[in-house]
Amino acid sequence: MTTTGLWADRGRRRLALAGAGGCLLAGLGYLAGTDPHDPSSLLPRCPVRAVTGLDCPACGGLRLTYDLLHGMPAAAVRDNLFLLVCSPLLVILVLRQARAFDRGRPAPLPRAVGYGLAGAALAWMAVRNLPGWPLTPTSG
Repeated sequence: MTTTGLWADRGRRRLALAGAGGCLLAGLGYLAGTDPHDPSSLLPRCPVRAVTGLDCPACGGLRLTYDLLHGMPAAAVRDNLFLLVCSPLLVILVLRQARAFDRGRPAPLPRAVGYGLAGAALAWMAVRNLPGWPLTPTSG
């Protein structure tokens, strides 16, 4: 069985991974200097929140990252506890995918992990939008 395109050349795969890593670092650098708590900052807004008015499971992810970059863990908890708790698993999954991509192999997400994350995200969305939920984001 032959492969074509990006999967066939390990050098191009490594270049793609380096490019993705560079984009991540550039994004973190921009975010370190741009406060997402300020509604006038030039950052993307959540489309789910714009359409429904509800906080989605990822709402507050930029604020959480900004808070962590600036050493404010209590604010990070308020902005998105779910992503904060799930971040080690998400990092492991991204690294697993990057390693598989570098080796030219697929790395499908195990069904139990996928369904578990989806179910937890839906539960988090429901809970965080309940009236009186104490962990409200630090900005809107």
